[in-house]
Amino acid sequence: MSSFTYLKNLDVDYVKIDGSFVRNIVHDPIDHATVTAINNIAHSMGKQTVAEFVVDNATAEVLRELKVDFGQGFALDKPKPLAHRVQWRVKLASA
Repeated sequence: MSSFTYLKNLDVDYVKIDGSFVRNIVHDPIDHATVTAINNIAHSMGKQTVAEFVVDNATAEVLRELKVDFGQGFALDKPKPLAHRVQWRVKLASA
């Protein structure tokens, strides 16, 4: 319950959904219900959500169905050096 109190009182734009809940969302109904609840509460407060540990397409699809806003994990892309990302943005800005 203290996490919900923090969520209610923190001035943030994004809520990250811990990978321990996301990892088994396809097969574990409690994890599915937990992610659903976190996502719904965050959205009701005008916050966007980010799910960790999106490691396969089945997980990504469940998160899409729940309307989680963003994901992080190997199913979406491999980690890249930050310098690579900065160079990519500079190229886009100069185009």
